[in-house]
Amino acid sequence: MSEERRGLWLAWGLWFHFWLVLLTLYGGLTALGLSLVDSSGRYLRILGCLWGKALLRLCRIDVRVEGRECLKPGETYVFAANHRSQFDIFVLLAVLPGHFLWVAKKSLFRIPIFGQALARAGSIPIDRSNRQEAIKSLNAAVDKVRAGFSIIIFPEGTRAVSRELLPFKKGVFVMALKAGKPVVPVAINGTMAIQPRGALRLKPGPVQVVITPPLDPARFQTKEELMEAVRQAIAAHFNPDYPHQ
Repeated sequence: MSEERRGLWLAWGLWFHFWLVLLTLYGGLTALGLSLVDSSGRYLRILGCLWGKALLRLCRIDVRVEGRECLKPGETYVFAANHRSQFDIFVLLAVLPGHFLWVAKKSLFRIPIFGQALARAGSIPIDRSNRQEAIKSLNAAVDKVRAGFSIIIFPEGTRAVSRELLPFKKGVFVMALKAGKPVVPVAINGTMAIQPRGALRLKPGPVQVVITPPLDPARFQTKEELMEAVRQAIAAHFNPDYPHQ
């Protein structure tokens, strides 16, 4: 890789992070204001979608989605996706339908303004270092799903840097079984090439999102069976070399 190209990608990264901070501050303050008058969360969902789309457009990132026809309008789902980059969040906000919340690591809720907006929107912090607190968070997620809110989970538990899927966390599948709503495996390809974990540089490129048919948790007797079915569905469409074959 030439020094000129490295410099270009670093410039892209610095430019993006400037706008990320600016749009997050603006969006977060707007979300805090909306949360005072929008008890349904509908407008917060629209705002999150616009935030994700704006960040993708700024970076000239084209997102190609397959499998939207698998989803029924108005249905409540537990979306389970692989995780390789912060861009996974922007992509899912931009392309997934309906009103959904996040089960996200507790540290995100400590970020000024953004964290408060995330909490006001109804998303759920999880501290995996504290088993009892993690169980409480997952039970709260069950209540949200039963109330009609879709949930997004990253079963790997963190942004991976490997070419292979990390082992899945079992707790989120206990939550999915208790909630009793369909689990939708989602494969995200291309975001690690754009900006891997810990990198400042940014290389614009295409992203592929593959939504696979929902899995009815009633078909599975144990969390391990459900977890393995979700893992196989994601693995079948996960391509760490995307957009190259």
